[in-house]
Amino acid sequence: MATASTMILSSLIALGEKQIGGTLSSDEQTHYLSKLNAMLDSWSTERLLVYQILQESKALTAGTVSYTIGSGGSFNTTRPTRITYAFIRDSNSADTYLDLINYQSYADLVLKSTGNTYPRYLFYDTADAAGLATLFLYPAPQASLTLYIQSWKQLTQFATISETVVLPAGYQRAIEANFCIEAAPGFLPASQEAIRIADESKGAIKRMNMPSPVMKMDVGIIRGRRNSIITGP
Repeated sequence: MATASTMILSSLIALGEKQIGGTLSSDEQTHYLSKLNAMLDSWSTERLLVYQILQESKALTAGTVSYTIGSGGSFNTTRPTRITYAFIRDSNSADTYLDLINYQSYADLVLKSTGNTYPRYLFYDTADAAGLATLFLYPAPQASLTLYIQSWKQLTQFATISETVVLPAGYQRAIEANFCIEAAPGFLPASQEAIRIADESKGAIKRMNMPSPVMKMDVGIIRGRRNSIITGP
């Protein structure tokens, strides 16, 4: 476990800006907490730095095509950085895959409230309105349907300088090492050793979060055969 203040101080010690046993003034606490959260917010846009890829669900309302998503939204969860997969499940536990479309494709739909049936498309509008984004479905859903999404979750940010957070293996070292580089402009230049550790620790996280490839063969190739990727024909 770590706090924002201990990680910030470790970074500044590595930079040569603070001594071991040093403290942060009130102004430094405000300044560095903001910079640390900005760095973590930026990391949330990098797939291989995101450690939470979660599946969540929301019961749909018949005829309702849009749902706010985020803390306090109609889909009350941490606002996703990106949705990677979505499907609809009916009362018989049958699943229907949704195509994820962009703004232009959704704008081209003329009758956006048509339905009520099984939605086929999902548009995730990431525009921030009071901390909320919006999900748009098409066509409008019928009754007794549940939406499931799989999404990247934003990295945990610090509400206060003394807040304690539990991080996955490797993240504390990577945050401290990279925040040393982040805090360097305006102070002493970061040493080559600090830069090496920052790159190495960030690379270790990316390797850990790298999705495992799934090997498969086209159905046209294997039809009528009992081939195995491992053993061959």
